[in-house]
Amino acid sequence: MNDPAPVPDIRIRPANDAPVNPKGRFVLYWMTAFRRPCCNFSLQRAVEFAVRLQKPLIVLEALRCDYPWASDRFHAFILQGMNANRKAFQTTPVFYYPFVETRPKSGKGLLAALSHIACVVVTDDYPGFFLPRMITAAARISSVRMEKLDSNGIVPLRAGDRIFTTAHSFRRWMQHRIIAFLHDAPNADPLATAGSFPDAAPPPNDILSQWPPAPPVYLDAAPDFLATLPIDHTVKPVTLQGGYVAAQDILNGFLPSLTTYHQTRQHPDMDATSHLSPYLHFGFIASHDILNRILQQENGAPDRFGKHITGSASGFWGIGDGAEAFLDELIVWREIGFNWTFLADGDDRYGALPQWALKTLASHAADPRPYNYSLEDFENAATHDPLWNAAQRQLLHEGRIHNYLRMLWGKKILHWSKSPETALSIMMELNNRYALDGRDPNSLSGIFWVLGRYDRAWGPRRPVFGTVRYMSSRRTLKKVRVRDYLQKYAEHL
Repeated sequence: MNDPAPVPDIRIRPANDAPVNPKGRFVLYWMTAFRRPCCNFSLQRAVEFAVRLQKPLIVLEALRCDYPWASDRFHAFILQGMNANRKAFQTTPVFYYPFVETRPKSGKGLLAALSHIACVVVTDDYPGFFLPRMITAAARISSVRMEKLDSNGIVPLRAGDRIFTTAHSFRRWMQHRIIAFLHDAPNADPLATAGSFPDAAPPPNDILSQWPPAPPVYLDAAPDFLATLPIDHTVKPVTLQGGYVAAQDILNGFLPSLTTYHQTRQHPDMDATSHLSPYLHFGFIASHDILNRILQQENGAPDRFGKHITGSASGFWGIGDGAEAFLDELIVWREIGFNWTFLADGDDRYGALPQWALKTLASHAADPRPYNYSLEDFENAATHDPLWNAAQRQLLHEGRIHNYLRMLWGKKILHWSKSPETALSIMMELNNRYALDGRDPNSLSGIFWVLGRYDRAWGPRRPVFGTVRYMSSRRTLKKVRVRDYLQKYAEHL
């Protein structure tokens, strides 16, 4: 077997100043955000260390029970992914170590104990939610070098030289550089392309006895097990299955519809969206993998890329209109959110909006609202608007809202809240509590788009909105097909 391709330096950041300990027992990959055994720079880097040091490799994937908005919904989705990883690593030299907290803080000390006898710790460099703080705290107590790896998207986090304020500016900048990034893609299967390293033995018994690996019955995410955990049991699991295998199934089901995606994606009745956002959020699938599959299907060739570098949302890849439209969402609209979260250090304050938006919203803050709903009204889909209520019911029961209606959902919360600051708080709470892809830079940028980020001033000036882009349910009913959607998510649900 050949040595693994080296991970690009731009994807690697040291988390501490400790040295690598070549006398340690193993290389440790602490899997926190990229929960997959494939197309994963973090796993690839850990394999690189294992081959170089000729040490076994342990993959630790842990699940806390006290993260913000912890619930049956998110726990089940993550546990299903852990179960898929357990099966994937069974036939490899890797020792997979799943740990699931059954009470708060029961996992405290596990990482420190493992790092004390490790050569090096590799982990994931994800810029959102509580993960950056968790990694920083862990790096301080690690006895050995800890590196964090960026496997978030096609564009490396550190490649951006500024915070981009519009999709056009980011798209144009990206189009000049992305071909070079494509040459540095992660190995599809880091273990299959690696040189040999020793089979992993379990950690010492004193560690395993204090922090026992989760048995398969935990990873099955059975309702009886979830009911024993100190998490929110009112937010129920959804029918979507978590994990990298399920992500591939979703992608396989979506790809045949790409040819008409640009025509069908806005219509809720056609449900033509990819459903991949939750899988991207939990790291079950890589953007590189999705991009490669699309280019293979579309016969995309490098000599056709970049013929038209204009900042336009179509024409860059030289493939079908539907595929171009989807790749613009996957790369530009998704990764501009990562650019903001990384360089702005996750700033989700109302004051982080563009100045023009803050000014116009402030000038209309005292405008009478046609309706003034509370968080509970919104949460319970108890507004006067059947279309808005249908979108909220989809969120409650499925953990998602159709992409187009998600924009309307946010705009009307702004319209019907007592202030724009209150609207932001309500959107954050509902999105983060119920959406499978909530708590993510991409969904965060969607919420802030409602209030003007990545947008421009629009006329005419309207009450409440000022020059922030306006959307109405009446116009939406005329523009997109929602008859079947309204029936599916009617009040009886």
